[in-house]
Amino acid sequence: MRMKFGVVAITAVAALALAGCGSSSTDTTASTTPSASASATSASLNDMLPADIKAKGSMLFGVDASYAPDEYVGTDGKTIEGMDIDLMNAIVAKLGIKAEYVNAPFDSIIPAIGSGKYDGGMSSFTINAEREKVVDFVSYYTAGTSWAAPVGSKLTPDTACGHKIAVQKGTVEVDDINARNAACKKAGKPSITIDQYQAQSDATTAVVSGKDEAMLADSPITGYAIAQSSGKLALIGSVYGSAPYGIALPKAKGDLAKAFQAAVQAIMDDGTYNTILQKWGATDGAITKSEINPA
Repeated sequence: MRMKFGVVAITAVAALALAGCGSSSTDTTASTTPSASASATSASLNDMLPADIKAKGSMLFGVDASYAPDEYVGTDGKTIEGMDIDLMNAIVAKLGIKAEYVNAPFDSIIPAIGSGKYDGGMSSFTINAEREKVVDFVSYYTAGTSWAAPVGSKLTPDTACGHKIAVQKGTVEVDDINARNAACKKAGKPSITIDQYQAQSDATTAVVSGKDEAMLADSPITGYAIAQSSGKLALIGSVYGSAPYGIALPKAKGDLAKAFQAAVQAIMDDGTYNTILQKWGATDGAITKSEINPA
């Protein structure tokens, strides 16, 4: 995907590892007040929220802030920013509440929602049937998978057998690379060395530094990594496997998912959604209808 990001000042390749500005396992919380430019609150949407959330007036969202430009820690070293954060702030403004964000490992967020530790998750979650067993999803975007490698590499996704590939733990790309590795073995070809990293920024740095030969991630993230690599990384192959992103919410929580679906649809209908995507150069993944559990 061809993305044009101009929002994070990361000028050195070494700084790419700090796109998450520290370990994504650091459980720090950043509270964000809805933007003053957000549309007026709809009382009817607020009425759809469960009583405990209305009483509290806020929700706590788990976020893996190593996934720039969707979610990352800003230059102050603590505030979580990104496309997903801007979207969520607009969504909760419609609901008449505030959002707080906790930086957490990606693969810990959905279980933590199921256990009640977090009220929801906003972290570029690809919606699939397996995840829908644990949480409800409200769709808001679509993205595929794409690969990056050092400029000049002859490697492609279809010739990864025998090579070292970086990927973030807990992502759908882990299933992708494992399936490719199984195909390599079945064909009698050398196995893929799969290096899994807790943070996407670490996976990207492993390729920039030469530790690994290529990486695969969601297409907006790969596009951003390429744009921020000072010409050291390039797209290999094309985007494939497009699927919706979803806001993860606890099951058996009244009309919570319906309230969020209505709020997402509201920012789509009033133009706020498209304005945010334009800011991040991410309009290629825009959708026009939000759904609950579309997988």
